[in-house]
Amino acid sequence: MGHGHGHGHGHHTDPQQTVWWSFAVLLVTAALQAVVVFFSGSVALLADTVHNAADALTAVPLGIAFFLGKRAATLRFPYGYGRVEDLAGVVVVLLIGCSAVFAAVESVARLVEPRAVTAVPAVAVAAVVGFAGNEAVARWRIRVGRRIGSAALVADGLHARTDGYTSLAVLAAAGGSLLGWWWVDPLVGLVVAVLIGVVLVDAGKQVFGRLLDAADPVVARKASSVAGETPGVLAVEDVRLRWSGHGQLAELTVVVARDTSLVEAHRIAHDVEHRLRHEVHRLQRAHVHAHPASHG
Repeated sequence: MGHGHGHGHGHHTDPQQTVWWSFAVLLVTAALQAVVVFFSGSVALLADTVHNAADALTAVPLGIAFFLGKRAATLRFPYGYGRVEDLAGVVVVLLIGCSAVFAAVESVARLVEPRAVTAVPAVAVAAVVGFAGNEAVARWRIRVGRRIGSAALVADGLHARTDGYTSLAVLAAAGGSLLGWWWVDPLVGLVVAVLIGVVLVDAGKQVFGRLLDAADPVVARKASSVAGETPGVLAVEDVRLRWSGHGQLAELTVVVARDTSLVEAHRIAHDVEHRLRHEVHRLQRAHVHAHPASHG
């Protein structure tokens, strides 16, 4: 017997609002930096500006994903469109990878062909603005992403944080220019490229884990425990959890006594589902199958 019911814990966080407001902050940040790039000719700041602009553009696939995720399920897509969010996460990961490659290439190029930085005070101020804008957006996206269970939004927040590190690298490069240490800029750039690579691996694990239906073993054991403690349940089998967008779906089998009536088995399954939806984080739907115990 199958029993399923949709449910989501209420919250007042609108992921689309988070995406578009952070897009606006990063776009303004990049625009201000672009003005300084025009007057200073700083290649390091140019790289940082490109990073910020690219990070702002990640709002486009995420915004589309959150919009499509609200659409109702259909016969063709019975589980809804939540997985579009995971595909958007892949785009974010690719952009992080491009940022890492760009930072590394630019750093190596500056090692090979050093370039002087002019208007150093303005470049330093622009670097601080870039860091502040990116860090604010990063904290916002990561906090909201973790609250709603969105791996894509968390990955995008980590991307913004790496761009903030890039801004600090520009600040360090500006300081090196004042001291006449031309090698500081490319060296710090390479360090930033490595940091971006570390974030890339972490974000990739989250996003591709969702695409492969990876589940948290701790959460799966908790779901099994909650179901097993339900009155009338003798055992729990085949517990499966997976994410769809920023909500979880569950499937499991509960063993009941052989002489349990159909009506009573249905009641037990409904009770299990109710308990799971209130105990398992971000569980939107549970499909509970009641199976009679074997002889003996």
